[in-house]
Amino acid sequence: MDTLQQFYINGRWVSPTEEATTHAVINPANEEQIATLPLAQAADIDAAIAAAHQAFPSWSALPLEKRLGYMEKILEAYQAHLPQMAEAISQEMGAPITLASKVQAPMGLAHLKTALAIAREFPFEEAVGQSLIRREAAGVCALITPWNWPMNQIMCKVAPAMAAGCTMVLKPSEFAPLSANLLTQIIDEADLPAGVFNMVYGDGAAVGPLLSSDPRIDVVSLTGSTRAGESVSREAASTIKRVSLELGGKSANILLPGCDLEQAVTHGVRAMMANTGQSCNAPSRMLVPEDQLAQAEQIAAQVCDAIVVGDPSDDATVMGPIANRRQYQRVQTMIEKGQQEGAKLVAGGTGKPEGIDKGYFARPTVFSEVNNQMTIAREEIFGPVLVMIPYDTLENAVDIANDSDYGLSGYVFGDDSQARQIAARLRTGNVHINGAGPDIQAAFGGYKQSGIGREWGRFGFEEFLETKSLFLPS
Repeated sequence: MDTLQQFYINGRWVSPTEEATTHAVINPANEEQIATLPLAQAADIDAAIAAAHQAFPSWSALPLEKRLGYMEKILEAYQAHLPQMAEAISQEMGAPITLASKVQAPMGLAHLKTALAIAREFPFEEAVGQSLIRREAAGVCALITPWNWPMNQIMCKVAPAMAAGCTMVLKPSEFAPLSANLLTQIIDEADLPAGVFNMVYGDGAAVGPLLSSDPRIDVVSLTGSTRAGESVSREAASTIKRVSLELGGKSANILLPGCDLEQAVTHGVRAMMANTGQSCNAPSRMLVPEDQLAQAEQIAAQVCDAIVVGDPSDDATVMGPIANRRQYQRVQTMIEKGQQEGAKLVAGGTGKPEGIDKGYFARPTVFSEVNNQMTIAREEIFGPVLVMIPYDTLENAVDIANDSDYGLSGYVFGDDSQARQIAARLRTGNVHINGAGPDIQAAFGGYKQSGIGREWGRFGFEEFLETKSLFLPS
């Protein structure tokens, strides 16, 4: 990928405008350097914003079918490069190749297909009363994405923004640049008008404020940490622009009395350990009836023992490494914190799994006898660490679930009717009932410090539109 040394600005691959600091891209499975990136400076960001700003009037005015025609080309090329995309994701952030091939890479494709379908049916104009309501492109968008689900989080922004008629500057995570680089090559092959799509690498703490504060940017869409969300909101405030934030989570998984405990615990542990626990909506707090806690602990330990941790390129691997050294160190610190606070270690613990001495591999870890005031129950760990919290009544379970700074996701397992009643009481943006998976037609986003706005499906599409009322004479 020779273009890793360049940014994509105004329809061309370009070198940094000045001597740039660099970032080493590390394969987390073996700790070996696989690439070096230039990190954008202020002049590079300015050039990218200027290109998107100049391209917006003509792109937003282009007939919808012409915009979608370009996107069809991107879809076709993405589909052709699906194996390479999966390989890039696996190398850059350690996802097992089976997960990268079956879920991670295809999620980008799914969001692209969804945006195309929605755009073709979307009511860009409709009569309301005696007026005409128009929904128009919101403007120039800064899209800032993380490393844990690279293509899911890039394409659920890029695809609807592009279909809506917006132009954009994408800043992917410097920890996951290979997939973003490949996507940019795919978009370049589609021959979009210059400036519609721009991509720069950069350090989020430095680049985020430059993008968020610029008056030429109309929309900032960030997926990242709560701290990053605070920074973006603060920097965007002076120019009063739309900010969409998808942030962290500490999702409760309530196992109802009378549920199939074996099935519920097994599903909960596996869901937590998927993607090495690096999902903002992971079911990281398992709430268990107190009289069933001991049995749940035994099941959880058995499930963890069966999880194959190892080389992401091996088809048998279930759990790969944590994506980078910084995150690995945080996970180890949080496991130590759990032990210091007196939680019962049911499985795993600090250090690497037995037989692994290289790479950022962590052990699937479960704590029990946790109370909701412990650090490991309050803070997002973002690694393969599950906490089990006992409860005595359903009222108590709901109170514990809602007693969190976050409100991204929730999980309920048990009688369907009762589960739906409990789900309705959870202060979260989405709830998975009895093992249901995500639905990209539905809304994704959170309450409280889990964010502002929604992504996915029609709801994510609307984030990139402004509403205009034309008051017509009677």
